[in-house]
Amino acid sequence: MHKFERSESLKRLPEQFFARLAQQVQELKSQGYDLINLGQGNPDLPTPGHIVDELKKSADNPLYHKYSPFTGYRFLKEAVAEFYKREHDVDLDPDTEVAVLFGAKTGLVEISECLLNAGDVALLPDPGYPDYMSGIALANADTALMPLLEENDFLPDYGKINAETLDRAKLLFLNYPNNPTSATASSSFFDETVDVAKKHNICVVHDFAYGAIGFDGEKPRSFLQSEGAKDVGVEMYTLSKTYNMAGWRVGFAVGNASVIESLNLIQDHLYVSLFGAIQQAAAKALTGDQSAVHDLVVTYEKRRDTFIGALNNIGWKVPSSKGTFFVWLPVPKGYTSEEFADLLLDKARVVTAPGNGFGASGEGYLRVGLLASEERLLEAVRRIDQLQLFD
Repeated sequence: MHKFERSESLKRLPEQFFARLAQQVQELKSQGYDLINLGQGNPDLPTPGHIVDELKKSADNPLYHKYSPFTGYRFLKEAVAEFYKREHDVDLDPDTEVAVLFGAKTGLVEISECLLNAGDVALLPDPGYPDYMSGIALANADTALMPLLEENDFLPDYGKINAETLDRAKLLFLNYPNNPTSATASSSFFDETVDVAKKHNICVVHDFAYGAIGFDGEKPRSFLQSEGAKDVGVEMYTLSKTYNMAGWRVGFAVGNASVIESLNLIQDHLYVSLFGAIQQAAAKALTGDQSAVHDLVVTYEKRRDTFIGALNNIGWKVPSSKGTFFVWLPVPKGYTSEEFADLLLDKARVVTAPGNGFGASGEGYLRVGLLASEERLLEAVRRIDQLQLFD
């Protein structure tokens, strides 16, 4: 069989760091080991019943058996605007400031192809969500990393980015509540971000995937709540985490009208929007009963308290996470992130994600997902305790 060579664009794509971890997990599972998998970001609870019921009902509508409008049904964009007004007191024009996405990941890759040319610079958080780099690679653009350090509450320090880099930058990616560090951002930080973006003509992309998941009574703040934010950027939201709809692939971008227009343009060439029944169910999720969202946050907060409390009890001193369903664990001295993750996998059969997989500044940490029952989280801690690493 003749082997056809890949395009230069595909050759530039970064290697998927976690593919090796997934392969290790699969091999151990096939050997019959009882693994506690805390290394992934896949919600473990089902989609709320009223959303599933809306899909079932809507699937019978013959209108939805036809092609959807290219940019999505207006009723879904109206639901997005209603959601943002209710949750964040942000006004959005459904026609010009909302783009429907095949999950937020799609938009986070597409936006680089929309706005970057070869040699342009995108500012990226380090550590950060690896797929930001995929779109940048496809656009043949360059990256400048912004370290997220504990001493700065895992926020980038704009004062440490040199002026030439800021002047060359066209995109700035942010993500709060943050994957992987679980940090949150203040209104003053977002206000500063708007000022920096205006001064240097940078488009801000705020990944708000965990926008519903804040702890200790603190509601995560939308970037668009800062004055002037719509002038300089967009926010991307997904229903995956808020409503346990990861497999449904529904997300949206909101904000700057010119960027929304570009996202709609590229999607005109790639898709014919989402199945209408899924759009109907998504609108129900956004505008219907929100008690399941409240219950979900309570569940994650209880899991966080149980897990971190148990870790501290065995001598692994861990700070409490502020948001997301992740915990960012400092690795004990004497180990790299990968070495310690391998040790927990091999000896305790507990799967974690080594922090360096999210960037060089993630070295020295592990990311753990609170995506198992409290009983399984306690069992994971019990297994780790048996290794007597923290005596």
